[in-house]
Amino acid sequence: MRLEKSTLKDNETINISGSKSISNRLLILSALFENLTIENLSNSQDTQLLQKALESEGEIIDIHHAGTAMRFLTSYLSIQEGRTTVLTGSDRMKQRPIQYLVDALRNLGADISYLEKEGFPPLKIVGKKLEKRAVSIPADISSQFISSLMLIGSKLENGLEINLVGKITSRPYLEMTLKVLRNVGIANQWEDQIITIFPNIQSDKSSQITKCITESDWSSASYFYSLAAIGRKSINLKSFRPHSLQGDSVIKEIYWDFFGVNTISQGSESKISLMPESTFVFPELISLDMNDCPDIAQTLCVTATALKTPFEITGLSTLKVKETDRLVALKNELFKIGCISEITEESIYSTKFFEPNEITSIETYDDHRMAMSFAPFCLIKALTIENKNVVEKSYPQFWEDFDIVTKTIL
Repeated sequence: MRLEKSTLKDNETINISGSKSISNRLLILSALFENLTIENLSNSQDTQLLQKALESEGEIIDIHHAGTAMRFLTSYLSIQEGRTTVLTGSDRMKQRPIQYLVDALRNLGADISYLEKEGFPPLKIVGKKLEKRAVSIPADISSQFISSLMLIGSKLENGLEINLVGKITSRPYLEMTLKVLRNVGIANQWEDQIITIFPNIQSDKSSQITKCITESDWSSASYFYSLAAIGRKSINLKSFRPHSLQGDSVIKEIYWDFFGVNTISQGSESKISLMPESTFVFPELISLDMNDCPDIAQTLCVTATALKTPFEITGLSTLKVKETDRLVALKNELFKIGCISEITEESIYSTKFFEPNEITSIETYDDHRMAMSFAPFCLIKALTIENKNVVEKSYPQFWEDFDIVTKTIL
């Protein structure tokens, strides 16, 4: 997709669908407890794939690129007594490690085996009753491994006690899972390094229906914060709550502190307005630990590059095992838009900005966030985004919404 040099329209309004993270958690819970109904479900490809997988009775489930679905289904299928399933995905999915989750489930008594490479999908899962109630798992791995265990905890006869070993990564995502569980009536607690999920004693087909309304997605909102920061005009986003379950809602504070974008909440309309301060003085350096919100790091780096603001971002170790190695991809593509950067195993920092003569295509590496995080740079220079359809993974209507708030400079 060719994005010509554009300007930001002022005060346009868009409506982003439900959070993918919350939707996927609720889908697992609604499959476990049939008295749940979900409104404002995410329309992302990941959520649709998970929904389809949960409705499937087939022996083979292919979740393609959907990493969350792979992790959540691994635990879910392990407790489906009497059912045998092969859980597989794309070539990239077969390169994404899952051993820590499988080891934890095996320690609880699950019957899971690797069909190809040890430690990686595809998996053969024979569902059975898990009778053990305590397990240990490293805390510095993907939070989705831990959330996957938390989601099935209340279906175990004695509940589940999870001992988190080491430094905790992406804490807000774990807190989100606990809040989602509490919202549907599942008791839990988190003390020090131990998360406890108490058993749910209600009937699966309880007559009392719990309605869950999914709040809109803050990760998707980040791209419009980037547009507002670069274009210095206001944007309105509907269906957002001032107090969110999502860790990525920290985008409000980050973009206020470093780019002067104020978030004004209009609670009566469930709407927020992103309003850049005209007199804001940009910092000499953005120094930030994004361990709790790694999914918005790409957006931040592109915004900083567009505004030529030096940055040092740490806490990004999980980016190396996402849809692609996001740190390598980010370094490669930032160079194309005028930023020389260096990376470590868990950080990225700018070393020099320069004026690119001509921007070639931005490669997306089959990663939805690469496409969407680089798109706002068209407010600086025209650019081409390869494989525009990759956005369907999390935000299918992104390009339509992008067109609502931007206008090509003729």
